[in-house]
Amino acid sequence: MRDEDQGRAEEQQAWQTRREQIAANLAAVREDIATAARKAGRDPSDVTLIAVTKTYPASDVRVLAGLGVLDVGENRDQEAAPKAHATAGLGLRWHFIGQLQSNKASSVAGYADFVHSVDRARLIPALAKGAARYDKELTCLVQVDLGNAERMDDDSARGGAFPDRVPELADAIAAAPGLRLGGLMAVAPLGAEPGPAFERLYALAMRLRTAHPSATMISAGMSGDLGEAVAAGATHVRVGSAILGIRR
Repeated sequence: MRDEDQGRAEEQQAWQTRREQIAANLAAVREDIATAARKAGRDPSDVTLIAVTKTYPASDVRVLAGLGVLDVGENRDQEAAPKAHATAGLGLRWHFIGQLQSNKASSVAGYADFVHSVDRARLIPALAKGAARYDKELTCLVQVDLGNAERMDDDSARGGAFPDRVPELADAIAAAPGLRLGGLMAVAPLGAEPGPAFERLYALAMRLRTAHPSATMISAGMSGDLGEAVAAGATHVRVGSAILGIRR
């Protein structure tokens, strides 16, 4: 029994150490968001932090929930689905932010509340079918290509529809049963200053709102460029490594 007790004590200590690490990182990120918002004349509460938990365990998601982070982002269905199941009951809002294949749409609709990466028309009926299957409303964002010279980041295609395709995709989402048009999402182009790109995204978002006034979400900014995103009007920032550490 002593060995078992020692093992439990060591597990508890490891959990507490991890919680303290995440809490400290989270506080710093929240302060960065607040500072950027105030500098831009914005209310920090207008910016939603999405903690991106790809490659991190469900135990980290539970820690985040305990620290008040209820918006969680994932990139890959094969990782997100079991993680969402393992953390059911925590009141989380799951954001699917990775590139989506049509054959995964039904699975994603089962746990996601938001899909940020709609960049092709054929995804829309697949997502609508998934929403109907689970009798839910799924908020979808059009992902915009802001001019990436390359199409790959560290581990996933950045994707995105060209800006001139945004209106037709937005209209199709808004018309689809079970789907709600949330707004726009983008990743800053590689090798370029993010600020001007995010300003272009904001301009596109303002034009979109003339046709769809309720499409108010602007999902932009990650660990390395959240300040520029907030300054340009982002309503949601997607932060992983700055909160949870270097990915394993």
